[in-house]
Amino acid sequence: MSLRIGLEVKNQVLCIRLEGELDHHTAEQLRHQVNMALQQHPVHHILLNLKELQFMDSSGLGVILGRYKQISGMGGEMVVCAISPAVRRLFEMSGMFKIIRLEEDEQYALQTLGVA
Repeated sequence: MSLRIGLEVKNQVLCIRLEGELDHHTAEQLRHQVNMALQQHPVHHILLNLKELQFMDSSGLGVILGRYKQISGMGGEMVVCAISPAVRRLFEMSGMFKIIRLEEDEQYALQTLGVA
């Protein structure tokens, strides 16, 4: 299975919606698309919607961690929402929730970032 990437900017929040598998085959594609979006738009925060992401490996974690460092270095925040059970377990085991906040759904996550 491949990875489908949906990118949308809402009031300086880059919303990233992932569907499929984020692994060593697709991680570079995500890295490239997010970096292009960050260069083209004034973005202060990143919202990751992982509801439809069925699988992620350490390459995927690496891409997410890199974007976290990028956005936090600019004074922003990364929030994850609507995470699938398998990916949630990987986030828990890796300690990602210690640095990235989890919200139940995208709408509430956007509200917490100041976007109604």
